[in-house]
Amino acid sequence: MTQGNFPVDKMKGIETPYYYYDMDLLKKTLKVVKEETKKRGFTQHYAVKANANRRILELIASDGFGADCVSGNEIKAAVNAGFPASKIVFAGVGKTDKEINLALDLNIFCFNAESLPELEVINELANKKGKIAQVALRINPNVDAHTHEYITTGLNENKFGFALSHLESAIEKLNELKSLKLIGIHFHIGSQIEDINIFEPLCQKVNELQDFFESKGIKLENINLGGGLGIDYENPDKNPISDFEGYFEVFKNNLKVRDGQQVHFELGRAIVCQCGALVTRTVYVKHGESKTFVIVDAGMTDLIRPALYQAYHKVENISSNLPSQQYDVVGPICESSDVFVKDYDLNETQRGDILVLRSAGAYGEIMASQYNCRDLPKAYYSDKI
Repeated sequence: MTQGNFPVDKMKGIETPYYYYDMDLLKKTLKVVKEETKKRGFTQHYAVKANANRRILELIASDGFGADCVSGNEIKAAVNAGFPASKIVFAGVGKTDKEINLALDLNIFCFNAESLPELEVINELANKKGKIAQVALRINPNVDAHTHEYITTGLNENKFGFALSHLESAIEKLNELKSLKLIGIHFHIGSQIEDINIFEPLCQKVNELQDFFESKGIKLENINLGGGLGIDYENPDKNPISDFEGYFEVFKNNLKVRDGQQVHFELGRAIVCQCGALVTRTVYVKHGESKTFVIVDAGMTDLIRPALYQAYHKVENISSNLPSQQYDVVGPICESSDVFVKDYDLNETQRGDILVLRSAGAYGEIMASQYNCRDLPKAYYSDKI
């Protein structure tokens, strides 16, 4: 029996909760991204923080993508999965000496630096190794991404990047730091951006900044626009692949690229989100005073986004074809926030029914925890189940 993209009979015999990945959909998504970047001459790095599952990373690396990392262990995971160090960029506001030394030893492509103190530390550590570290300045362009406040990163109130008013100081400092080479500028204004027109003011800001750097005699070899393209959480079957064509076309039409300049992107969610689902089993159906609760064996330890961001994931009962009823779908964790959806229409559900939470391939498995001493969820794949 197959319901939608899910082989129900095979899935019944697997201990829940677990993550299920549609590898065919991931391959199709990667193919689209490659085609759309190639036709415009862009370079794509995969944002490892979205999902660092080893098989996922290996597939993306084998397709020729670079990697965007935000920790030393992400760098290790990327290298171990087959990403060449020459295609790795390292971002993050709090890079430790240990992480910087690791990246220097591997000769990664670029550090996306976010503060003056960080530039000084990278310079010091590179100098001790007799190396020149390539850096890009992450700039906070003060562009509103119109997304959830927890995943907005490009406003003045956010912790990320250099403020525009500090760029003069950064350039002066770079002139003093002889073990650094400035090779570009970097931006990332937020995640899950559904209106691609939001990226137009980012392009305008980048164009202005290019003029600013050139007025200082600095030619930038690389422009890194980050990521942020959203996915359709409401209709994963209708829109399994995001509008990559429209997204990249915004930059092609609005960004003034200089001769010989490379334009980089760091998409994560839009690449892996729709290929993943969290699979869980109904433990109890509890009838309360005013609500009926479907209590499942997955919780916020397996998928924290609903509790952390009040994020929505479509829930499907793939065991039932009965008429729908209204439920709160909740987990077993001893926290009142351990709720996936409230007042939700779901096919009539019974103990033992299998439910899937869709669009969980990004910020799902990677953010799982062992709170309440729970086991981490395992992963299974459409081509090996």
